[in-house]
Amino acid sequence: MTAIDTPRPRGLLYRLPIIGRFARELTEDFHGNIWYFLVILLTLLVVALQTWGLPALTLAAVGATPVMFVIIVMITVGK
Repeated sequence: MTAIDTPRPRGLLYRLPIIGRFARELTEDFHGNIWYFLVILLTLLVVALQTWGLPALTLAAVGATPVMFVIIVMITVGK
């Protein structure tokens, strides 16, 4: 038996084999693992570009559109 005092996060995201591990690590130490997570996302984008080409880049840009809208609104409001 292990003596773990901290409760483990529950949910479908945390139970997935690969993504769940990254999600648990980000919840435990966000500032220590965020750069590692960003490098993984960049690597996945590069692999997708090598595999599918321009459609992968287009889908990544379409996925980033709502994030950019939020950033523009935050800049406009002054936060």
